[in-house]
Amino acid sequence: MMIESVKVLVTTIVAFLLAMVISTPVLRLIRRLNFKKQIRTSEETPIFSKMHKGKEGTPTMGGIIVWGTVLIMAIAFALLHVFFDGFWGYLSFLNRSETYLPLAALIIAAGLGLIDDILGVLHIGPHGGGLGVRHKIIVYIFLSLIGAWWFFVKLDWHVLYIPFVGYYNIGWWYVPLFIFIVFASAFSANETDGLDGLLGGVSLFAFGALAVIAFSRGMYDLSAMSGAIAGALLAFLWNNIYPAKFFMGDTGSMALGITLGVTTMLTNSVFFLPFFGIILVIESLSVLIQIFSKKVFKRKVFLSAPIHHHFEALGWPESQVTMRFWIISLVCTGFGLILYFLSTLYLR
Repeated sequence: MMIESVKVLVTTIVAFLLAMVISTPVLRLIRRLNFKKQIRTSEETPIFSKMHKGKEGTPTMGGIIVWGTVLIMAIAFALLHVFFDGFWGYLSFLNRSETYLPLAALIIAAGLGLIDDILGVLHIGPHGGGLGVRHKIIVYIFLSLIGAWWFFVKLDWHVLYIPFVGYYNIGWWYVPLFIFIVFASAFSANETDGLDGLLGGVSLFAFGALAVIAFSRGMYDLSAMSGAIAGALLAFLWNNIYPAKFFMGDTGSMALGITLGVTTMLTNSVFFLPFFGIILVIESLSVLIQIFSKKVFKRKVFLSAPIHHHFEALGWPESQVTMRFWIISLVCTGFGLILYFLSTLYLR
């Protein structure tokens, strides 16, 4: 276990260093291609449009740094293992039963998100460009359906871990549960990605927690991959914290959200996800509450939704909102890990 813990730490540090190295050329490429954020002006969101108009023109698609780092490491370590074996085999985190699915989810979702970002830059699509909400929902459901089918049919996964109770066979109910978790994590990540550094920091804590849980379950390669994502996110935040040099874009938020859901299902930690992703939960709930209130009562609950924009509208500086949300996320993540380990001790 000692040597495996070193592997996870080394993978995380290498991911951080590699992401730092590729950040500059990626930023130059984005600027050269003129991939800049477009702030949509809408009569339905006047407060948001006014507060974020100054961000228009900021380079986007910076999420390439995160998933690009993980992909480069996965391929490089695997090739080095094939040609040189030994030490490189120790560092490789490619594992059919542990990392093939989350890695595939990361890359496929990133590719679809990249297409959405490009459509937005080219002003192709509804409301000024990019995929509309309905189109994104279709994409989320499509990817979650594929994942649910693979888990349930190919892997024969149908057991759910309930904290302090144990493992239960839930049969075909596993399919809608999987779809809900992946869809919810993808939707919530997209809604959270609205302030400099917000989603990056929240995701950093969530993947760090999942790395710990995966390690405790003996899924060392999945733990290493989660660590690599966390390390890449840390480097991404170097340039994404306020004032951001570039934005994550849908290629980052979609990849992180869907991979978070898949990794949660792989580690059987569904009931701990609300703690690890407490900000994601709050953000998505605020959007749903706002939509419901406007449709039914013809009035808004929040000045602007998601809720981070509400606090902005109240006069909180953007960096203050982000840092306070980070603090909440860190505390709740720690509480979730405490519950996880208490649960495992209780069931022994």
